[in-house]
Amino acid sequence: MQRKLQIENILFLDIETVPENENFENLTEEKKELWAQKTKYQRKEDFTPEEFYDRAGIWAEFGKIVCISVGYFTFKGTIRNFRVTSFYGDEHQLLLDFKNMLETHFNKPQHLLCAHNGKEFDFPYIARRMIINGIALPNKLNLMGKKPWEIPHIDTMELWRFGDYKHFTSLKLLTNILNIPSPKDDIDGSMVRAVFYEQNDLDKIIIYCEKDTVAVAQVLLKFQGDDILSPEEILHV
Repeated sequence: MQRKLQIENILFLDIETVPENENFENLTEEKKELWAQKTKYQRKEDFTPEEFYDRAGIWAEFGKIVCISVGYFTFKGTIRNFRVTSFYGDEHQLLLDFKNMLETHFNKPQHLLCAHNGKEFDFPYIARRMIINGIALPNKLNLMGKKPWEIPHIDTMELWRFGDYKHFTSLKLLTNILNIPSPKDDIDGSMVRAVFYEQNDLDKIIIYCEKDTVAVAQVLLKFQGDDILSPEEILHV
């Protein structure tokens, strides 16, 4: 974090995911067995495959994206704004819309994607779901043949590690220790499946996703020694 990034060239994002099928019993027998094999190490002897299924949204092979929220900075003279918008609903369509935005507005070499734990979760998850949905990867997510320094991704968790790859720090903890205002939410990531399938409240998920996107931008501003955003500078579009 010695060199300042051009903040207006960065697209900040966060995703929310749920199991692709609401219930374990809706899976084919083959998919049930594949799920059991995939999660055997994580479950150990503590859970059956069915009991563990509410966590299926974590894996792109068994989950799906229900919301992608993005944010970007705009400057007009001394006026700074952070514009936030979301793609949600049908996964195939939201992925197409997200891809179109990347290819239309964030397709230049200087453009970067930024997320918290994005290199291990958000970026590969989006890419995998695009391939599963038969959507050709946009350049910003197609890493084939690229050298590490050519990958256009920023990960705020990776930056906070300072080379310590055993260290995991949640976005919530990071905003707390950096004194970044974080409005209290009535949901967290572990509750998204229930909010989506049981409460049918996609709006609540969108609000939660957009708050995390703003938080990622605030963290990067802190890392760079810049003033964080005021509520008046955050525009939902």
